[in-house]
Order: sequence, then C-alpha cells, then structure tokens
Amino acid sequence: MNSKKEIILIGGGGHCKACIDVIEQEDRFVIKGIIDVPEKIGQTILGYPIIDSDNNLKNVVSDYKNFLITIGFIKNAELRNKLFKEIKSFGGQFPTIISPKAYVSKHSTLGVGTIIMHGAIINADSNIGNNCIINNLALIEHDTNVGDNSHISTGARVNGACRVGDNCFVGSGSVINHGIELVSDVIIGSGSLIRKNIIKSGMYSGNPLKQNK
Repeated sequence: MNSKKEIILIGGGGHCKACIDVIEQEDRFVIKGIIDVPEKIGQTILGYPIIDSDNNLKNVVSDYKNFLITIGFIKNAELRNKLFKEIKSFGGQFPTIISPKAYVSKHSTLGVGTIIMHGAIINADSNIGNNCIINNLALIEHDTNVGDNSHISTGARVNGACRVGDNCFVGSGSVINHGIELVSDVIIGSGSLIRKNIIKSGMYSGNPLKQNK
C-alpha cells in the first residue's frame, strides 16, 4: 500500500524541474500534476502532466490538499506570494520540502511551503520563513533569519546573525557578511559582496556593492 501523500506543483518552468528532483529524492510525496498556463494543459514535465491552470485554483484545491509553489523568483516575489496566499485562502496546505542531500540543523526552524534543495546547509538557531527557496549549495549560517517569500540562490553564503527581509533575492555566489541586515524587497545580483546593512529596497550588485539605478 502506497502511504505517500499527493502533492500538486504550481508552475511548470525550469525551477519546477529542480523541485521535482528534490521531491523525488525526498520520497515523501507523489506528484499528481502541475498547474501552469491554460495553453500548456496536456503537456508533461519530466513525465508529470500539466493538469490545469491557475485560473482554476479553487477547484484544484477542492480536489487536492498539498501544494508547492514551483515558480522561481522572476524579477520579484509577487507572483509566488500571490499564488501562495490564494491557495491558502482556499484551504490548501504547503508542506516543507527538504532534500535528503541537504543538511538542516535540528535547532533551526523552517516555514511552510519552503524548499531546501540539494547541498544546502541550514545551521543552528536559524529561521527560514514561509514560501522560500534555499537553492542548491546555499549556506544559511547560525542565528540567521530569512523572511517570507525569499530566495537564497545557488552557492550563496549568508553568514551568522544576518537578517534577510521578506521578498528578497540573493544571487548565485553572493556573500553576506556576519551580522548584516537586508530590508524587505531587496535583490542582490550574483557574485556580490554585502558588507554593510541595506536599509532601502531595490536592486544591488557588485564588489564593492552598488545600488542599480
């Protein structure tokens, strides 16, 4: 008898493929289908069917219980956040997904709908919010808080006692020094070094770090 729970994925792009791999490796859920735009219904992604569109979420939630937002952070977190809130309002639930190839300290906390991907490390007394992506090989050090709907991208390093606000994106290979704080709605370009607090929302990149106009 199959005791795995069913899950529906919301968004069928490249990030969805990476999430599928993590879900398969974790082996707790059976992927029953993917939700995308209407014109893609009937197509498959890695063998899983696109069964409906986000125009019909209320009906989908009436048929299924567990969901994961598998849309990446596209320019901002607005779409991920919107879909997350909409599905919750209909009664959908969001499990936390953890790759067996990641390390998550038992002394850390993870929000609902968050995915911890291959090779990521979450160290002690860290707190990750809801609907977050902690991508492959990312590091969240001790005593660090990451807000809701944020994406710590591949190979990024968030050092100890940092505060990353809601709706933030930290690009691949970036480093946030110990004790740094980022307000909400900050986007950090790949390969950046953050040595000072960021107190104004916006896009930043480089070493030394500069705000993009």
